[in-house]
Amino acid sequence: MEEQVVTMPRIGEKAPEFKAITTQGEINFPADYKGSWVILFSHPADFTPVCTSEFITFASMEKQFNEANCKLVGLSVDGLYSHIAWLRTIKEKIEYRGMKNVEVTFPLIEDITMDVATKYGMMMPGESNTKAVRAVFFIDPKGIIRTIIYYPLSLGRNFEELYRVVIALQAADEFGVATPADWRPGDDVIVPTAGTCGVAKERMEKQDDNMKCCDWFFCTKKLDKDTVLKKILKK
Repeated sequence: MEEQVVTMPRIGEKAPEFKAITTQGEINFPADYKGSWVILFSHPADFTPVCTSEFITFASMEKQFNEANCKLVGLSVDGLYSHIAWLRTIKEKIEYRGMKNVEVTFPLIEDITMDVATKYGMMMPGESNTKAVRAVFFIDPKGIIRTIIYYPLSLGRNFEELYRVVIALQAADEFGVATPADWRPGDDVIVPTAGTCGVAKERMEKQDDNMKCCDWFFCTKKLDKDTVLKKILKK
């Protein structure tokens, strides 16, 4: 039996285009989202517990993501009527961590043919041939994939981390910096390495109170929380 080859787009590439039916009508992706950041994410199946906890969490945080100029788009290989019934059940019956009566208003893609899931490498034969894994694609306003995170079927996502990624990517773009481990708005940021060792050492000698260099390749500077959030958040 021929082994199935899994292909997936890569960071820095254009997000694969597709048209699809969703719970919010037809979409042309990513063209309909030009000018906005987008999180395109897949879940294994409707009417499953881990997915239910995730959708309640995402829906509860949708306003927070929207204020960061980020739209949410979900996908599973279930049909439209299954999606509608499941989302209605979530709103009417499910309570999770104090969240209840939650209405999911972002689009959930019908993908019964698995065309979109296959195009984005969401089908992992080693995990399941019939369910998409928990893939998360962060796509920038120009339609370029900037980050990809994959989770297995059994592991629910960390939504604070997904939000942190959206903010960190925008901060890096806006201020020409990199963000260190566990960065959050208000933490120091990384000053990109300045070419050659000689140039970097010269930069070290000119450092001021706003910048600290431990060595030629590791320099940080202050970037206060208000500056970051005022630039990114749209309230």
